[in-house]
Amino acid sequence: MIRLLPAEGNPTEATASPGTLLSEAIAQAGITLHLPCGGQGRCGRCKVQVQKGSVRRRSVIRLSEKELEEGWALACQTLVQDEDLVVAIPPQADKLSRRIPSEPRKVPRVELPISCDWRSDPPLRRVYLDIAPPSLADNTSDFERVVRHLQPYLEDSGQVSISLPMLRRLGKTLRDANWQVTATLEYYDWTTRRQSRRPRLIDLVPGRRTHELYGVAIDIGTTSNVVYLVDLLTGEVLDSAVEYNAQISCGEDVISRIIYARRLGGLEHLQKLVVQTLNGLIEQVAARNGIQPTDIQRATVAGNTTMIHLFLAIPPEPIRLEPYIPIINHPQPVLAAELGLNINPDAKVDCLPGVGSYVGADITAGVLATGMHRQEELTLFIDVGTNGEMVLGNSDWLITCACSAGPAFEGAGVQSGMRATEGAIEEVWIDPHTGEPTYNTIGDVPAKGLCGSGIISLLAELFITGLLTKGGRFENRVGTPRIRQGEHGMEYVVVWKEQTADGMADIVLTEVDVQNLLRAKAAIFAGFSTLTRSVGIQISDVQRVLIGGAFGKYLNIEKAIQIGLLPDMPHDRFRFLGNTSVQGAYQALLCPDLRDEVAEIASKMTYLELSADNTFTEEFMSALFLPHTQMELFPSVAALLTPQP
Repeated sequence: MIRLLPAEGNPTEATASPGTLLSEAIAQAGITLHLPCGGQGRCGRCKVQVQKGSVRRRSVIRLSEKELEEGWALACQTLVQDEDLVVAIPPQADKLSRRIPSEPRKVPRVELPISCDWRSDPPLRRVYLDIAPPSLADNTSDFERVVRHLQPYLEDSGQVSISLPMLRRLGKTLRDANWQVTATLEYYDWTTRRQSRRPRLIDLVPGRRTHELYGVAIDIGTTSNVVYLVDLLTGEVLDSAVEYNAQISCGEDVISRIIYARRLGGLEHLQKLVVQTLNGLIEQVAARNGIQPTDIQRATVAGNTTMIHLFLAIPPEPIRLEPYIPIINHPQPVLAAELGLNINPDAKVDCLPGVGSYVGADITAGVLATGMHRQEELTLFIDVGTNGEMVLGNSDWLITCACSAGPAFEGAGVQSGMRATEGAIEEVWIDPHTGEPTYNTIGDVPAKGLCGSGIISLLAELFITGLLTKGGRFENRVGTPRIRQGEHGMEYVVVWKEQTADGMADIVLTEVDVQNLLRAKAAIFAGFSTLTRSVGIQISDVQRVLIGGAFGKYLNIEKAIQIGLLPDMPHDRFRFLGNTSVQGAYQALLCPDLRDEVAEIASKMTYLELSADNTFTEEFMSALFLPHTQMELFPSVAALLTPQP
């Protein structure tokens, strides 16, 4: 018997036989233990203290000699040996475990292309039926009675399909409503992507509710999930909500989650976590708009290839193994009930198509939202998040690739990082003579942490003022107390704890953070450098750079160029578009023609696998410095730098 002592909550007991991982025993006891690296022992953030009994440590790479003497162990790398154990579980200082504030948000109007006339032939339609109840003189069955009243709204076949679960509810619904109901018909076959001659009856509710018809557009990001609530009659985005993807507790990046999915029950657990997150968001937007989640009749989902596999509980293992082929790129629509998604159980959930293992539906949806596939201008589209995906091309051709950027630009994986919400530092300026910072926070409130744009701004200021070397090491040339030795090496203090929102800890940027950021920005720069080189053009030939991803809303172009994240070109070539993944999902939700267009985009793209491209490694190594080893690529940055003593 193992006695577990969590920092929060009551002590509990678990049964585990010798050879069981401590992390599995803790999970079986119902205690949440975050495994940001997927249980590979790389991050060292699942430390527990064995106070009694014996264990076998498979890895101690993240533990000091003192910690080992005190009984500390990595739960994901430690096996039970003695069944009489006492294990203390400390609080996990994991900012991603905290809820993102998700107040009602006014969503900017998302424009549909002029070519989409979704109102003239809508995929879903609501019809009010005042049905004559059965009698001894009219013994027509309930379903045939409904079909008879639907005849004016049917095609030549005069037929309607219905699922068995809905058929089971039909009789009670009709009688409880006194035979006055509103039917929802689906006229579009999302599998064949054609109008169906035999529409599907997907909902039947009491009373006249023909003025209500709702859908949701969903973006399943590796770090966060977004839901748009859409009025399918007007096309208006009524509300949106965002929350961290609960899968983060099992790994911060896609590779960690793929590895976690191999564990016994791991895939099912990951699927449950993301559905749990989405259901929470759906309940939020539904409650704020006075409807029930089951009033939502359709969902369109975008996300990278791994996220779509995990959402559908399809094993993602082949994605990370050569030759890097996913199980499926074009999933068939499924019923919400099959996934446990809390909308109308008969509603179709349509996952948009992807291109390859690391370029998924978030990018095909993003290209749809940008419209670059319809335009002649040579365009580079970059979606910066946990994965850095990019597309180069125009109306004639498209080529795409992806690289692992990590979650740093979304505020994760950085000691004082947070999402771009109220209290996040979004921009920083540093006095080159004193090393003293000034900064802005989102909402002009006391600082809580650094969001992605703030981290980039801070990194650029430290470099330009000479407080950070090209290799990412602090150099205290002005004698500021803000550069000091911290628990994890040298660090720069942006905000003293007394001036923060909670007064608990200083807000800092560490050298470990800097190295993570250099790797992230190097991967992105190397990605589009490899992409342009593969088609024989220079980055300077690109006429537009479109940037997707939530962090771009606050990004300072000049600072991004100074650290070597973006190419050094005129600022008027850059345009920030926000979350293009959910914008594209919204368009495909509302308009069947645009849903077809996403499939055409996916089939049109040439996928460049960077894992098999030697030039990417060369480009990556060259970009691991501020801003780059080849300063001629960054003339505007070179002009700012003065010789340092």
